Amino acid sequence: KVSRGTCRDLKETQTGGHELQQSTDWTKKNTVQNNSWLVLNRDGNPKESSPFINSSAASDVEKSQQYDGKNMALFEEEMDTSPMVSSLLSTLANYSNLPTGSKEHEEAENNEEGARPSKKPLGTLMGVYLPCIQNIFGVILFLRMTWMVGIGGVFGSFIIVFMCCSTTMLTAISMSAIATNGVVPAGGSYYMISRSLGPEFGGAVGICFYLGTTFAGAMYILGCIEILLIYIVPQAAIFKIEGLEGPEAEAALLNNMRVYGTIVLSFMALVVFVGVKYVNKLALVFLACVILSILAVYAGVIKTAIDPPVFPVCLLGNRTLLSKAYDVCAKVVEIDNETVTTKLWRSFCDSDSLNATCDEYFMNNNVTEIQGIPGVTSGILAENLFGNYLEKGMMLEKRGLASDTDPDSPVTSSNRYVLADITSFFTLLVGIYFPSVTGIMAGSNRSGDLRDAQKSIPIGTIAAITTTSTVYMSCVVLFGACIEGVVLRDKFGEGVNGNLVIGTLAWPSPWVIVFGSFFSTCGAGLQSLTGAPRLLQAISRDGIIPFLRVFGHGKANGEPTWALLLTAGICEIGIIIASLDSVAPILSMFFLMCYMFVNLACALQTLLRTPNWRPRFKFYHWALSFLGMSLCLSLMFICSWYYAIVAMGIATCIYKYIEFCGAEKEWGDGIRGISLSAARFALMRLEEGPPHTKNWRPQILVLVSVDGEQNVEQPRLLSLTNQLKAGKGLTIVGTAVQGTFLDNYTEAQKADQSLRKLMETEKVKGFSQVVISSNLRDGTSHLIQVGGLGGLKHNTVMVSWPRNWKQPECHQQFRNFIEVVRETTVASLALLVPKNISSYPSNGERFTEGHIDVWWIVHDGGMLMLLPFLLRQHKVWRKCKMRIFTVAQMDDNSIQMKKDLITFLYHLRIDAEVEVVEMHDSDISAYTYEKTLVMEQRSQILKQMHLTKNEMEREVNQKRLGTRQIFVNTDKGKTLLAEPNKDLFNMKPNQTDVRRMHTALRLNEVIIKKSKEAKLVLLNMPGPPRNRVGIENYMEFLEVLTEGLNRVLLVRGGGREVITIYS
Repeated sequence: KVSRGTCRDLKETQTGGHELQQSTDWTKKNTVQNNSWLVLNRDGNPKESSPFINSSAASDVEKSQQYDGKNMALFEEEMDTSPMVSSLLSTLANYSNLPTGSKEHEEAENNEEGARPSKKPLGTLMGVYLPCIQNIFGVILFLRMTWMVGIGGVFGSFIIVFMCCSTTMLTAISMSAIATNGVVPAGGSYYMISRSLGPEFGGAVGICFYLGTTFAGAMYILGCIEILLIYIVPQAAIFKIEGLEGPEAEAALLNNMRVYGTIVLSFMALVVFVGVKYVNKLALVFLACVILSILAVYAGVIKTAIDPPVFPVCLLGNRTLLSKAYDVCAKVVEIDNETVTTKLWRSFCDSDSLNATCDEYFMNNNVTEIQGIPGVTSGILAENLFGNYLEKGMMLEKRGLASDTDPDSPVTSSNRYVLADITSFFTLLVGIYFPSVTGIMAGSNRSGDLRDAQKSIPIGTIAAITTTSTVYMSCVVLFGACIEGVVLRDKFGEGVNGNLVIGTLAWPSPWVIVFGSFFSTCGAGLQSLTGAPRLLQAISRDGIIPFLRVFGHGKANGEPTWALLLTAGICEIGIIIASLDSVAPILSMFFLMCYMFVNLACALQTLLRTPNWRPRFKFYHWALSFLGMSLCLSLMFICSWYYAIVAMGIATCIYKYIEFCGAEKEWGDGIRGISLSAARFALMRLEEGPPHTKNWRPQILVLVSVDGEQNVEQPRLLSLTNQLKAGKGLTIVGTAVQGTFLDNYTEAQKADQSLRKLMETEKVKGFSQVVISSNLRDGTSHLIQVGGLGGLKHNTVMVSWPRNWKQPECHQQFRNFIEVVRETTVASLALLVPKNISSYPSNGERFTEGHIDVWWIVHDGGMLMLLPFLLRQHKVWRKCKMRIFTVAQMDDNSIQMKKDLITFLYHLRIDAEVEVVEMHDSDISAYTYEKTLVMEQRSQILKQMHLTKNEMEREVNQKRLGTRQIFVNTDKGKTLLAEPNKDLFNMKPNQTDVRRMHTALRLNEVIIKKSKEAKLVLLNMPGPPRNRVGIENYMEFLEVLTEGLNRVLLVRGGGREVITIYS
């Protein structure tokens, strides 16, 4: 029984499959006293055995009292792991979930002063709708919307708005489905994505969302400074813009933005650090500013229909003049019957006299004054319907107005006109506009504060998006219908006395909009600086990105101090960029990526039909989610293809980092679901038939033995398996434990842990399998029979050569080995038997030279060719050269054999030296006879040593009194061996055995002669005897065949071709 402290994740399946991340004050050092009964899972990590939230463990006395008289005695022993339904329901009903937002920090601060205030849960309006409205409406609406309509036209702008609003609406539908599929604790979109798509995607998207929110803070601050320096107090500029032209004026403006932006950022960070509760208290004030500003715009539109405001714009020919370039919109004026030149004349001429030398365009064109806001009934909409994209430095010209221009003459006095400050095009407008539809996650981020999150989140979010989309679309049409095109394209209101263009439309005064937008941008900036550090803290505390763990710490009340510092640092990057138009596409990327993954998560969960996918929100469909995902991806590349690639690169790097270095988390995510579905599909496909020779690869079942402590006895077997991994096949490491399943399950678990640990050490990617059987022989047989699944079964068995098999106590060991050889032959499995396995290299060793020698005596499907090729792919064997030896008999043409073998290897695309060894027939030597005889005598002795007591008595009774008796020393003293009539020492060896021994000795001589110095020798393993008589002799033959060789790999083919010359 293990209890865990702060912030422990409680698995929850009944109420929706997401973990209930119990985050009662991430902030304090208190411990959540939810003791849960834990067991060790297969990889040794603690895991809750119960999917529910268990009440605190009671002592036996309490338990007996608790269940006494409740008719529950029958289930008493299981109450620890399976709580009563009544206690479970009360635990779930009392479950409280505070967000990692700012509420609990506010309460933590209040706690210091007095008792904790009772928190009133919020409804749909206050909890979701209004926060979403506040987050969606923002700086772009006030500072760039009119300009976007002027540049893109009503038609183009409407398409942009519709596209962006559709994206957020589809994302909101997907988000509603995920948010209503169980309890969503704090962390909002990060929590939803990480629990739906797994820690890798969750971490990558969480960081993207964090960066998006941080850059949004920078954008709001830049908007705030732009309003301050251009519309409220232009004289406050440190770098004076007056008198500067072109790039110099632009640089001065950006430097002002940088200086003031840094000051405001520092101030805002300080406010957030000192106390979040002040930000929360001001939130409603900021929201009121936004709503009042929008209402003022609508009021102004209605007023234009009745009484259009007077906002004159002065044009020279068809070019818009700067307000500061003239005092009256005329070249000359009549004063006391005298013609006097104006400030405008002096701007274009070298003196104020009527016969002065003036700009050619000035002399050829008339000055006209037009109404900047002709009104909704004026029919100006038709003129503003289509786009008018401008190059940087181009003059704002009114359509349809005559202009006398000499195409050959250079443009002069351009600083007297309103000029385009950036080159504009459709995709740029998309990137700049998209941030004004973000903020749809505000409701789901507050899920812990809601009275009924599963009802409020969908209704509130979708209603907020509908409201804001309606406002945006109507604004596009109304701006186009009310305001003159040249005024719309005038980004900073330079042609209308430096007024905010949207302000010129507002009623009762432009200042309503100016101050309203100023306060709303301040508020949005503060909200971003409050939300982003908490999101980073949530990611840090999940522990999936190791290097971010430091940002999980904070002040005593949990304020994420370090995260706030990092956020301010990243925000400063946006401030240094200084241009609102450059920062907006950056955060568009990060938000679009986040929304794309929300849609992907919903689509995946729907298509996989996981049993746990039961959202309360029913109005979703996988096709809508895919459409939303496609729109997000398209918008990313439409906005800026290079920013999109950078954002994807960042997300990919984080994904791979978490995959390799991050914490292992099992969150029941959709990617795991995909893996299961894909694995099932692939396994079903494999069942359709055996693989083609070209697809054959060694799928190895490694049979290892464990000692009394359940540790693996031959770890180098796994090193060899790792060195064969170039085959990319399945690896199963199996062992057998003797006993019964009920009594020995713990030992089996321990053995499994030991196998997994060794596999991890040796970097063997595969599966471990432990079977419990009454004897090891049957256990090994079961592994060979049932290892693998469906078409993904092993086709090769690797088993170590039994050491000391000649010792009487190891008799059973080599019998088991021979049974494995027999079973693999019957099952048509290939067999690899490394001899002297302890002398094989570890994965860290490197051979700088040497040979891998293949002795190809009989053809067994090409295993002998394939194995050295796979070994040489590994760095241990890479520098070794391959040599192939084959044996020629008397009647073979060895020269032709060599040619054929070289051709065969050429077609196999294998580089190897080739040598044909001639073995002439020779007489069988006396040594061979003697060795065979000794072998057979030993076999007889070993056989008789293992007779049962009854058999031995029967043997003794059958013998005549004169029979010689042999005593053999064993551990238990002298053992009498009965002797048949034929004296053991007068035996004649079996002729078949003699022939086999002769072959083994001759081959061994040749192999020793040629391959004594080889790093590894591979040779064909002869088949076992068909009957069980003479199995000891078989072991002796193999021993003689490999005598004197350091590393030998005996190979038996599985009866099928494993290598082909065809492409």
